[in-house]
This record gives sequence, structure tokens and C-alpha cells, in this order.
Amino acid sequence: MIGQKFNRLTVIKEEEKLRYKTNTQRRFLCRCECGNEKIVISGHLRQGKIKSCGCLNNEKRSERITEYSTIHGNYNHPLYRTYSLMKRRCYVEKAHNYKYYGERGIKVCDRWLGDNGFKNFIDDMGKRPDGKTLDRINNDGNYSSDNCRWATSSEQNKNRRNKI
Repeated sequence: MIGQKFNRLTVIKEEEKLRYKTNTQRRFLCRCECGNEKIVISGHLRQGKIKSCGCLNNEKRSERITEYSTIHGNYNHPLYRTYSLMKRRCYVEKAHNYKYYGERGIKVCDRWLGDNGFKNFIDDMGKRPDGKTLDRINNDGNYSSDNCRWATSSEQNKNRRNKI
């Protein structure tokens, strides 16, 4: 088995056998693709029960968390706060800044609302560049892909409704 590869694990050498009351099990030291080493029972390697040192499980867990948060609330996504505050100032009358948005008739485009709204928002706006926040190009226009951009605070200050 030395030199054989099983999923992400390559067998390096045989270790001392595990002895139980009625049987013994061969064990092997394996090196994972990520560089970590792990001792594995030979049957677990052959049957595919062990596929990595644990790094594969961590990657899959991370993917599941990302997928879950995207489907069920998106709370862990870095842009979720931006997205939820945008909707809040347009639709929640108790929001402290509703009078500057929702009360003036500013809305969020239909594409950014509903079941796929957050995903569409991310698809349209992309990743937020460092030091920039969401800005409407036309301050009297709605939130939509053709009227929004990522802007610095100085760019936003030049793009105000109450210019002097």
C-alpha cells in the first residue's frame, strides 16, 4: 500500500498494528494533499471512509455555511448589512433616515427584492471595493444597478441633494 493514493491521502509507511481481543488492524501513516499527516486504518482507506486529514470536511463545512447563509438570511455575507440597510431606509417608516428615502418615494428595484433579491444585488454590484460604500448616482432616483455605484465618502459628498 505504500505509495498508493486514496482520495487526498498518500500512504507513506506502515505503523504498528492495532490489536483488539479478536483481531488486529493494519494502520498507515498518510500524507494529505494539504501537507498534514494522519494515521489511518487500512480498511478505512480502501473503503473510502477517510478521504483526507480533515481538511476536506472543513472545506465542505465552509461551503455549506456559505450556501446556507446565502439561502437562509445571508447574515454572514459581507454585503448583507449594506443590502438590508438600503431596504430599511426605503421601506421601514420607523427607520431614522426613512424621511430622506422612503418618504421621498425612493424605492429599491424589483430585481433587488424578493427571494433572489440579495443574490441579484451582489451579481449587479459586485464586491465592494475597500473604502467605498453604496451610492445613488441620481439622488432622486431609485436603488437599481443603473443608478448605483461604489463610491468614496468624498465622491458621495460631492453628490448631495443639498448642494450649496
